[in-house]
Amino acid sequence: MTHWIVAPVILPALLAPFIVLAARFHIGIQRSFSVAGVLALIGCAAGLAWQTSDGTILLYQLGDWAAPFGIVLVGDRLSTMMVLLTAVLGLFVLLYAIGSGWDNRGWHFHALFQFQLMGIMGAFLTGDLFNLFVFFEVLLIASYGLMIHAGGNARLRAGVQYVLFNLIGSTLFLFALGSIYAETGTLNMADLANRVALIDPAETVGIRVAAVLLLLVFAIKAALVPLHFWLPSSYAEAPAPVAALFAIMTKVGAYAIIRVYTLVFPPDVEVTSGLHDVWLQPAALISVALGMIGVLAAQRLDRLVAFSVIGSMGMVMVTISLFTPAGIAAALYYIVHSTFAGAVLFLISDLVRTGRRDLELTPQPTMSGAALTAGLFFVGAIAMAGLPPLSGFLGKLLVLEAAFSSDLMVWIWTVVLVSSLISILGFARAGSVLFWKAHSVAPDNGAPVRERPAPLAYVAVGGLLSLLIANTVFAGQVHGYTSKIAAQLFAPEPYITTVVDTPGKLSEPKEDK
Repeated sequence: MTHWIVAPVILPALLAPFIVLAARFHIGIQRSFSVAGVLALIGCAAGLAWQTSDGTILLYQLGDWAAPFGIVLVGDRLSTMMVLLTAVLGLFVLLYAIGSGWDNRGWHFHALFQFQLMGIMGAFLTGDLFNLFVFFEVLLIASYGLMIHAGGNARLRAGVQYVLFNLIGSTLFLFALGSIYAETGTLNMADLANRVALIDPAETVGIRVAAVLLLLVFAIKAALVPLHFWLPSSYAEAPAPVAALFAIMTKVGAYAIIRVYTLVFPPDVEVTSGLHDVWLQPAALISVALGMIGVLAAQRLDRLVAFSVIGSMGMVMVTISLFTPAGIAAALYYIVHSTFAGAVLFLISDLVRTGRRDLELTPQPTMSGAALTAGLFFVGAIAMAGLPPLSGFLGKLLVLEAAFSSDLMVWIWTVVLVSSLISILGFARAGSVLFWKAHSVAPDNGAPVRERPAPLAYVAVGGLLSLLIANTVFAGQVHGYTSKIAAQLFAPEPYITTVVDTPGKLSEPKEDK
């Protein structure tokens, strides 16, 4: 048993109360400890990813209690990749928040930021469904505090809407957990994989209901149509660094679907047959179409980016719904791409906000730093729309290739290609209004002078864009690794054996006296 796997959860959990208690009124100290904590988190995540890269399954039993009785954290290729992705994203988002001054516009930003990282890391590493629920609730509480950071009526209304939708998801989650425990007597995912496979096909009503409820819960987290209504307003009204961090939160829902429906309810299990392709795939296709139509129809830049997140999550879910190794590998590659692309666009929208009166897509006088901001927007839009040469284009090629095995191949190809064209038109319209038509508008001499965005803000955005470029340059290596992750997911026996058969309290044989 390794103790390092608990570090990504414990480190932000200890740092957050320290910031509140010892550095509440000292923003400089808060920033220093927060950045140092995230850097340490990246180091831990990189070490865990390296340990699991050869297929090793890492296990941590809290209190040395063996599964399924004790709480376990499990690290494999999938979970450690997502932990590393979150940590790297968190660093650049934090740098932007510091550079732009967003962290100093309200109380407890850095403490809430650390709690948010704790919830995300825990959701990726937990080995049982109840603690997945617990970490979802940590996410909900911290994200609400971050969402209403710096106040405002619009932000408060969006935060209340966000909480209400997610409380509905939490309620459904509890119902699902109760049904699963009643049917199987366990909530440990590895133990569930064994027990669900033994259920008599004639007595599957309860477990099928639980599987459907779980899918609904995870679909809410992933903003899948028709459970996406909370996202546009919530993400558009949130502070830009918060919305950029939230780019990984929809991926928590996608991760949960991949984990649970390849381990506990895999496609070849009769008790949940038909659940994956009958509902999930059509909803994902509609999400792609609706998200990109929203990009074309949006009247504000922040809402345009929010709808692009819905479209990108639809693209991820289309490939996940195939539940094939090629589909999961393509989905994971696209998850990495869309996380960085969504975060970049949210931060760029804040750069635009700094130099304009508002984010309405109407011609306004040229903003300060327009040339650099326009260049960044151009690259970010290319990435999100899926144009060559960036990783969005390669990701969509992988999606289309994986779709060859689907009965809905024609629909998938049609929706992906047409929605890509629509998104190109939407981003081109926004870019021309923001940057090109601005030169035809006379300067407003009576308007207050707007400052140029801080250099550190540009550094953070440039860092995320460099990661997108790296994801393109090393696409072969990244996709090769995601293919190994998919292969490990569809051969879960080592995962199950490591979790269930590792000795601990209540599993070690007693010595004869």
